[in-house]
Amino acid sequence: MTGTIHTENIGKLGFGYMRLPRKNGVFDMAQIKKMADAFLENGGTYFDAAYVYEGAEIAIRETVIKRYPRQRMQIATKLPLHSANSLGDLEKLFKTSLERLGTDFIDFYLLHGISAKSSKKAETIGAWDYLADLKAKGLIRHMGFSFHAPPEDLEAILSKHPEAEFVQLQINYHDWDNPDTQSRRLYEIARKYDKPIIVMEPLLGGLLTSSTSPITGLLRDANPNTSMASWALRFVAQLEGVFVTLSGMSSFEQMTDNIATYANLKPLSKDEQATLGRAVEILNSAPRIACTDCRYCLKGCPSKIRIPDLIDIYNKFLVHGATANLGGSYMWVTSNSGKARDCTACRACEDVCPQKIEIVDTLTKVSKMFD
Repeated sequence: MTGTIHTENIGKLGFGYMRLPRKNGVFDMAQIKKMADAFLENGGTYFDAAYVYEGAEIAIRETVIKRYPRQRMQIATKLPLHSANSLGDLEKLFKTSLERLGTDFIDFYLLHGISAKSSKKAETIGAWDYLADLKAKGLIRHMGFSFHAPPEDLEAILSKHPEAEFVQLQINYHDWDNPDTQSRRLYEIARKYDKPIIVMEPLLGGLLTSSTSPITGLLRDANPNTSMASWALRFVAQLEGVFVTLSGMSSFEQMTDNIATYANLKPLSKDEQATLGRAVEILNSAPRIACTDCRYCLKGCPSKIRIPDLIDIYNKFLVHGATANLGGSYMWVTSNSGKARDCTACRACEDVCPQKIEIVDTLTKVSKMFD
């Protein structure tokens, strides 16, 4: 499958291995195999992992690659630039992914979560050239990148690196016109450069499917036979240029529901689009803590707590009325910094906060939720 990406031959639904079901703290391999079986039997092909998703590459090996002919599937994984400082590091990371996956080639290989700054690092250590070399040798079929940064960064990367064959973007109906995420603008830039798009976070980490969300009643009244996940997936599936939408399914029931959506995929009607517009208005009207991400609070924190990032997580809870997968975000944010429980209540952060946010009180609430 070298050369041009033939989007008409790629299933629209991708199985993300980021949020797999667990049993007693470990992957529920029996359920994952059942989910993978259903996915493949219904025409799915695309399995997504990353080097940094703990156990995900091995899980793909055990549940899919060992059990089915390699030509039945397309495997995607990602190279963590933050862990690489030389060509030798890149080679070790790629070799490790191959060994974990138990395969001799990767269909879609991505630079993971790059920005303009990390793209420059990629240039310095030769990562772009390394991926091109892997492709020339047949060790990867397609090269691209996933992206969590401002639109101007995406423009800069795509203008400088036409060798990138595709881009993975966070797109969902809530973030479409969100001034922080700017999904619409990111989408428009990718289309400008004629890059096929992989969508991540179409359900916003499960927050758009929460039964306690303030928009649950609105969506159920509009169509009681349609799941909240289906609303979100149909929104991104109708966008031109999207060839795969990743869903981090964590149960067989979620797999069944997503398969049903794609088996009977229909564009959103004008009335349905209007309903989603009202849903966004409801979410945007929810009370939030008015953090502007100025980060003045960070300099004096003795516990090195990433205060604005934890407030952002708490704001998501306030908006959606659920923690959903916010625990994973909390673990990621605090993996190399202080946890909310480490707050000493010194209030140095509050003394410099222009918004006069009650930070200590907020961190106490965050700690009760996640620590």
